[in-house]
Amino acid sequence: MPDKSIPKISFSALERQKNIYLAGVSGQRPALPIHPDELERQAKERMTPEAFAYVAGSAGLERTAVQNREGFGRWQIVPRMLRDVSQCDLSTELLGMKLPAPLLTAPIGVLEMAHTQADLAVGRAAAALGIPMIFSNQASVPMEKVAEAMEDGLRWFQLYWSKSNDLVASFAQRAEACGCRAIVITLDTTMLGWRTRDLDLAYLPFLRGKGIAQYTSDPVFQRLLDEPDEAATGQPKRRLTWDTLVSLSELLRAYPGGWFENFRSGRALKAVRKFVNIYTNPSLNWNDLAFLREQTKLPILLKGILHADDARIALDHGIDGIIVSNHGGRQVDGAISAIEALPNVVAAVNGRIPVLMDSGIRSGADVFKALALGAKAVCVGRPYVYGLALNGEAGVREVIENLVADFELTMRLSGCRSIEEITGEKVRESG
Repeated sequence: MPDKSIPKISFSALERQKNIYLAGVSGQRPALPIHPDELERQAKERMTPEAFAYVAGSAGLERTAVQNREGFGRWQIVPRMLRDVSQCDLSTELLGMKLPAPLLTAPIGVLEMAHTQADLAVGRAAAALGIPMIFSNQASVPMEKVAEAMEDGLRWFQLYWSKSNDLVASFAQRAEACGCRAIVITLDTTMLGWRTRDLDLAYLPFLRGKGIAQYTSDPVFQRLLDEPDEAATGQPKRRLTWDTLVSLSELLRAYPGGWFENFRSGRALKAVRKFVNIYTNPSLNWNDLAFLREQTKLPILLKGILHADDARIALDHGIDGIIVSNHGGRQVDGAISAIEALPNVVAAVNGRIPVLMDSGIRSGADVFKALALGAKAVCVGRPYVYGLALNGEAGVREVIENLVADFELTMRLSGCRSIEEITGEKVRESG
């Protein structure tokens, strides 16, 4: 069995850079674009309009997504010279786990829209590098199958708190049983934001049975399907069109079991109705957190904290970690950027629990700035999905490797030899 304490990223950024240039002498260019904007552009060409809109789109006029990126520009790195950076250690400790770099893959649902291997490809790529994968609540593959594919790879589980506490408990217990090392509650999606790109296409993948594998594989959810289907009561009948038939066919193929059996039983359609009726819980509040603590021994992190007061309340409730995030701009248009919110949350926590950050990470400089402002690690999202769309597992791995290499060079060129040396004095606010 591999030693879990030994980071798996072994390449040097200088070697990676050199090898790319040497390959160029023979006319060979990188399989994937290095620049994140070009990576996104090429992924858009490869993905269906519906898939790209779901991954790339944000809420409203998408101002928050723009601010997530521009927010990094308001912080400037102040490099120090003559620090002997011939050696560099990217590893860090997080909740008792040693990571080869301060990086995790953020939970992103419906990965089947990007590639047929979906969560399996991401899991294998992350495990090969020693990077933790945060399983999505809205995964295309059940968590047990991804855990099996990852072998000893580090994994966490992201939880959307549904209206059924029995289902919440079942998800938590399954996560613990399949080797997840932490549970991340996403707080900012008690209902879907006004996502204009998806609305323009009138496309929600869950209605076609995509991204609900955690539910259809769950014994509690299957039990809930045997209860009266209140969601269907009083629903107007839809006009039968060719598009309706295509959507129904997608749903029947997505649900476990044979197409004909799913059609005969009507269970696939019932599963979608049940999911839509229970998957979010707008009444979720601080008092509910005690229930999850009773269900699992795993560390619990809250994802979506942007206000210092919420961070303090999280401490009062015994939470083990915070992820500063605005869901990549997908929920509240005009919300504060994650990097802008980070310093105040870090100050409120005052070192008592680790603070992570996602939303807008695209470069090694972004990672460096987040760490300098107090983040223990960052979560990267959309870029690895674009890599997945372009080249499956190898694409995910290449995107992560490029980001880590960029981060290492940024560290060394800024005079830092370890994560501990990336402190607040290494950045300043511009203007």
